[in-house]
Amino acid sequence: MILYGKEIADGILDKLKETIKEKQLKIKLAVVLVGDDRSSEIYVAKKGEAAKRVGIDFELFKFKKDIEEEVLKNEIKNIVKNESISAIVIQLPLPEKFNVEGIMKLIPDAKDAESISPVVCAVDHILKEYGISLVDKKIVLIGSGILVGEPVGKWLNDQGLSFFGIDDISNADVIISGAGKKNLIRSEMVKDGVILIDVGGDADFDAIKDKALHITPVIGGVGPVTVACLLKNLVETK
Repeated sequence: MILYGKEIADGILDKLKETIKEKQLKIKLAVVLVGDDRSSEIYVAKKGEAAKRVGIDFELFKFKKDIEEEVLKNEIKNIVKNESISAIVIQLPLPEKFNVEGIMKLIPDAKDAESISPVVCAVDHILKEYGISLVDKKIVLIGSGILVGEPVGKWLNDQGLSFFGIDDISNADVIISGAGKKNLIRSEMVKDGVILIDVGGDADFDAIKDKALHITPVIGGVGPVTVACLLKNLVETK
């Protein structure tokens, strides 16, 4: 079964729109985009569309990839000081020359739209919506980044669930992947009946979809729910 996320995301967004209207909330989301990565530009556009749909103001701050790090930091500090902005997202990945951790620390908790991981929220929503339990499953988590690997790993640990790395992929009942490497996961690497939650666009979807018990598509899978969960964070803190 293909696990589509659009309907789940639509349900979340519809509830957010109602809440914003009922409480007459004034929320503004700012996104910082550095460089011209096409995937990032598309994803940022999706955030803007979803924000507009539910009644959240949206502003994009776009900078060229050759901007100096100190200049970028100063720009972000100015955005943080803007009282009209409720929350800020630094769109990742940043160009390799930047100290990502240092830049992310510029966002105070009060304006951190990702303080509660949108990816964890999205994965949890998808699993619950389709009635998929992780209990007594061999779980493989691929990727160790701050957006997917770290928060998902913590989430699994908090539930008392152990997980393994890519070396154990052939025996995995469930794979949660966020490496961001196209076709990293190939059909011959996974067993029949695997459950594959592809956050990073890592799986060869066409080759694996008939082999998997459940799989999220690269487009229309986890992504829309992650965007909805990001906006959900903003509303729930107001």
